[in-house]
Amino acid sequence: MSRIGVRPITVPSGVEVTIDGNVVKVRGSKGELSQTIANPITVSIEDNIITVSRPDESREARSLHGLSRTLIANMIQGVTEGYTKKLEIHGTGYRVLAKGQDLEFALGYSHPITVTAPEGITLAAEGANKVVVSGISKQRVGEVAANIRKLRRPDPYKGKGVRYEGEQIRRKVGKAGK
Repeated sequence: MSRIGVRPITVPSGVEVTIDGNVVKVRGSKGELSQTIANPITVSIEDNIITVSRPDESREARSLHGLSRTLIANMIQGVTEGYTKKLEIHGTGYRVLAKGQDLEFALGYSHPITVTAPEGITLAAEGANKVVVSGISKQRVGEVAANIRKLRRPDPYKGKGVRYEGEQIRRKVGKAGK
């Protein structure tokens, strides 16, 4: 039995959930999200409580049970509270500037790198070395934050680069560290 999949999801006030076949749509104060649930999993709603169930104990149904429940719970949290990821920039001369809706990064390359926010995502610069990525979809926020981190990954020798807030970089000893 799935420990996560069997937990019911309570729908908070101000959130509207509609289930149309395998498509679950969630509308809240911050926006609207929809997710197609995989075929063997069934979703039902009664008295503002969503239950996710599987028809049998097959390997496919078991693997999709907890995933489907978590995706629906993440959508409900996204339309009520939203998600944010914070990034830090470490390094001499590395900085970020807000240019309207876009961010311009100086990361030690010969040119500045401009990042445009995709639809549904807001990018903000806090000072010269902090970036905040926020939105209602957990998947999109994580993907945009990972793409920004990929512009200049943290260096294991000096620790320079873009990293998540609170991320610990495993430092390596240089060639003089024998």
